Amino acid sequence: MTYIKYIKLLGIILGVVVLNILVLSPGFLGVEIGGSALSTATGVTLLFASALALLYGSYALLFKQPAVLPIKQIRTHEDYVEALTHYRRVKTLENDITFALEQLDRMRKKKDTLLNVLNQRFDATELSYKKFASVTLEVEKLFYLNVRSILNRLNVFDESEFKRVMSQTSTPQFSRELLQEKTSVYNEYLSFMKNSLGTNEEILLKLDKLLLEISRLDSFEPGDIENMPCMQEIDALIKQTKYYKQ
Repeated sequence: MTYIKYIKLLGIILGVVVLNILVLSPGFLGVEIGGSALSTATGVTLLFASALALLYGSYALLFKQPAVLPIKQIRTHEDYVEALTHYRRVKTLENDITFALEQLDRMRKKKDTLLNVLNQRFDATELSYKKFASVTLEVEKLFYLNVRSILNRLNVFDESEFKRVMSQTSTPQFSRELLQEKTSVYNEYLSFMKNSLGTNEEILLKLDKLLLEISRLDSFEPGDIENMPCMQEIDALIKQTKYYKQ
């Protein structure tokens, strides 16, 4: 999403430049710095306003933290990217967030590749196409469900409290038992992140396997699809994950 910010910033710069050229060029509006008092005041005001617009635009696009998108409003791939990007400021989990963003990008590419291969090999009305497309979309939903669960945990993760607890392991201010409970709570956050990322990595691997099996099969009957090893693995993963989510 960063390139979009640069495009917007470039648009602001070009807009300011064009506006200054139109206003300050003698052949257009006749505003001239060094001319009449009114003309000079107008020109100086324009330059000052242009500088402020560039400074604020640069700050808003490049440095200002975006508002947190409520999880219940997250719908699209871009929404998930935006929501996760917000938590990159959490230094304790920065590497995990970066990896989660990479997984999001890979998931979109794998889904597009799979659907492209299916469109090349089957007609959209064929049962084989529908079965493969259906399992692809089901796995995608499972993937984003894991990302949503990660966002739910991040929404309540207190980095400052985490650092405070971790810094007291050698010289605790509380009883040893209370400190262990606090540490256990925050270790659960970290463990959940790792497990969710691991599950999504497993999903990406199984999509790779599915793509490989589809690409190397010359012909097969729709009834053979359920017996494909990768389809069985995906089905088991979906059932297992749904079981744990209940």
